[in-house]
Amino acid sequence: MLPEAETALAIKFEALSPDVADSLAAKARGEPILAKNWMVAVANPHAATAGARVLKEGGTAADAMVAVQAVLGLVEPQSSGIGGGAFLVWFDATTGKLTTLDGRETAPMAATPQLFQNTNGERLRFWDAVVGGRSVGVPGTPALMEAAHKRWGQKAWSGLFAEAIDLAESGFPVSPRLAALVAGDADRLRQFSDTAAYFFRGGEALVEGSRLTNAEYADVMRQMSTEGAQVIYSGDIAQAIVDTVRGAKSNPGVISLTDLDTYKVKERPAVCTPFRGHQVCGMGPPSSGALTVGQILGLLDHFPVGSKNDPQTLRLIGDASRLAFADRGRYMADSDFVAMPTKGLVSADYLSERAKLLTGSRALTDVLPGNPEYSHASLWADDVSLELPSTSHISIVDSYGNALSMTTTIENGFGSRLMTNGFLLNNELTDFSFSSHSDGVPIANRVEPGKRPRSSMSPTIVLKGGLPTLVIGSPGGSRIIGYVAEAIVAHVDWGMNVQAAVSIPHAVNRFGTFDLEKNTSLEKMVEPMEALGYKVKLRALNSGLHAISIAKDGLAGGADPRREGIALGQ
Repeated sequence: MLPEAETALAIKFEALSPDVADSLAAKARGEPILAKNWMVAVANPHAATAGARVLKEGGTAADAMVAVQAVLGLVEPQSSGIGGGAFLVWFDATTGKLTTLDGRETAPMAATPQLFQNTNGERLRFWDAVVGGRSVGVPGTPALMEAAHKRWGQKAWSGLFAEAIDLAESGFPVSPRLAALVAGDADRLRQFSDTAAYFFRGGEALVEGSRLTNAEYADVMRQMSTEGAQVIYSGDIAQAIVDTVRGAKSNPGVISLTDLDTYKVKERPAVCTPFRGHQVCGMGPPSSGALTVGQILGLLDHFPVGSKNDPQTLRLIGDASRLAFADRGRYMADSDFVAMPTKGLVSADYLSERAKLLTGSRALTDVLPGNPEYSHASLWADDVSLELPSTSHISIVDSYGNALSMTTTIENGFGSRLMTNGFLLNNELTDFSFSSHSDGVPIANRVEPGKRPRSSMSPTIVLKGGLPTLVIGSPGGSRIIGYVAEAIVAHVDWGMNVQAAVSIPHAVNRFGTFDLEKNTSLEKMVEPMEALGYKVKLRALNSGLHAISIAKDGLAGGADPRREGIALGQ
């Protein structure tokens, strides 16, 4: 069953369309949405409706993504938007080619490795670094939207912003999630006048179900629709971004017009790892997602399929994750700046050797990075960066057979808390390590001018026989990796449909402590896992998985019951 907030949301959104009501009801029953031609699974019914309209009219998954992202930035501004960045994985049905596009934010050219240190060289406290202009990177999402549309879009760019403009002007109901997050972050949001004026109208926090308009956002969307994404990177809006960041009354940043004007989306090689006869493919560096998900699944591939909720199965998954996270902390960063053993980390020989560490029956006591093969050697210290959950995920399959998986973010909920022109600015630079060195050894994920911070975003397309069978991803900070890997195991190993796979109770282990999702069936696993030598913590694990499975008989879509998303298809 859905939580109370989700039930309230279902009532509010039933007026949108019968399809939305049906999808919300199916999610409440734990059933996937089935379709023959196309499918969209995203984090908000308004955004899903916008994407569905584009797909129904013959648009591609790239067309639909633009419409979806434009709406998401309005209705769940705490998670993603044009002030943030994204990674996109695309399967082209015509060519059979997999392409990944990097729309990650970049550090300003004036940033230094000491950006998040005080005058004594000590690391800043996390919240002291996040709130204000210091943490803002150059946004990549608008450029990524346009780059994907130019490559794979068929519908007119100008028509893809209609829902976002209309909702911004006429208003939309504040969701239970948005209202709760605003109330919970009130002290930080109130620090900046534009942000406070938007989220605290009349001095009071937004109330669930109240109608919210955003005329400034409508104007930006209208400008983007007629002039393209460049309006964000030059001209009045770009100047407003710079003024907002550099003029923040506390913690000003260093972003410049040149930083914005020179931003580029980059095509990167996809990272693919074999798992149970499939290829699990995603975004390579600066994302750690595909490598770490790939390592987890590649290690599990050396063992027989385990049973769900079996302590030994959880042990294998948990310790495979710990080994992968050890490598992530040591080696993974923006490969434009550091030598990355990308191929070595997921090579068959390396994973086979690392898998030997998992052959016992108790929790690993010592988990250290391995020694993957390098094309040329580098020595890095372990990272100490912190990555907190927010973000959103978009999964789309169009009527032409193209598939898109895109994870999009402004990093922490509400990003830097700075707002301009109706949208929030990211705090993505705090995904860098605050320390530049450890015992004199440089850290791969340190701040450097023009560099892209390491991310855990894991937009994934699973292939079998060269064709996509699953499109998936999630928000959730560094736990994204565990959420995605776990859902793939549930779908591939345990035969769960996509709705069941994204709904499965979470068991995540990154650094030794086993996080088990409270108020679920996993509570009964506390004692068995402690008996295997783990420290165990029951906690809320608020993923936002959106997945589409693809089979010969059609499509099935699932949306995480922990959030407000739905799947729509035809």
